[in-house]
This record gives sequence, C-alpha cells and structure tokens, in this order.
Amino acid sequence: MTDIPLDLGPQARIVARLAEHVTDDELAGGTPCPEYAVRAVLGHILGLAVAFRDAARKDLGVTTDTSPDTAVPDIGPGWREELPKALDELADAWRDPAAWTGMTRAGGVDLPGEVAGAVVADELVIHGWDLARATGQDYTPDPAALHAVHDFLAAAAQESDRGPFGPVVPVPDDAPLLDRAVGLSGRDPGWTRSV
Repeated sequence: MTDIPLDLGPQARIVARLAEHVTDDELAGGTPCPEYAVRAVLGHILGLAVAFRDAARKDLGVTTDTSPDTAVPDIGPGWREELPKALDELADAWRDPAAWTGMTRAGGVDLPGEVAGAVVADELVIHGWDLARATGQDYTPDPAALHAVHDFLAAAAQESDRGPFGPVVPVPDDAPLLDRAVGLSGRDPGWTRSV
C-alpha cells in the first residue's frame, strides 16, 4: 500500500465503540456542543462520515454539497447499524492514496484532498471527545490521529483565534495533548455533563 498521511481506521473504530455504548436514555442529553444533544452529535457524525467518504472517492453530489449548518442533524431508527458501517466505509475510502490528492468537496466547500483528510480527522477526534464527555465514557483517541489533529489546529490557530467550533480556549502548554487540541478546536476541555 502506498503511504497515506493518516489511517483514519483506528479513530473511526474508537468513535464507533463510543457510539455503541450510548444508551437510549442518553440520546437527549447535552454535549460540549451547546446546540447539539447527544442524538444530534451522533447524527452529525453519521452525516460527516458519508459526506467525507464521498469526498475521498471524489463522488461529488448532494452528500458533499450540503452544508452541515443546513439543519440540526438527527438519527433515524437504524442508526446503530448505519453509523459503524458508514465509519468503516469512511476509513476504507481514505486508505486510497488518491483520496489525499487533487481537489474534492465537503460541506459545499471545495478543498484539497489532504485538507479534507485533516478536517475529517479533526471531526472524528473532537466529536469523539464530545460524545465521550456527554455520555461519561473514557476516551483515548488514536495517537496518530490526535497528533495530526493537534498540528492541524495549531497551524489554523496561527491564522485565526477561532477553532472550527468557536474561539480558541486557552489551555496550559503542559496540559495533555488532547486537552490542548480540544482547546484549539474551540471547546473547553474542562466541560462536564450535568447529572
């Protein structure tokens, strides 16, 4: 296999395992993303898995043209089967070196394949953290994905004081790498669910 910048498979499996342990009672609970309940975060992950799978394949259309801000995402009755399948397909699509080259589109935005790959890694790592925090699960992201996401967010923070999810939250330099990445994304690493 030709080298690719990052294998998304390990992180996709971690997110799938987190989702598998979400109970029906937790679906309406709050998350670090103020506008999204747990079910909306799951719906967002499902939608982005499909969109970025198609972006990797350069199969541009409705899934890659729709902005994630169009509506608050939700899950359907089959989400427990659909989500792990979509995450597997996402990881497989990004194992093709061609996914990381040329131009593609996601969320209605044209971008280089390598940037799209970095964005989807960011989405998987940070929304994995959202899901774990919102449901009280332990979370250790894939180390390679975490390092890639931190570097991606740190570079973006040099150009703007906003992460993809809001203003950068200051975090001490000696904080764990996950906390620093979460802060760079615009999330508060100290967020806890209300019980």
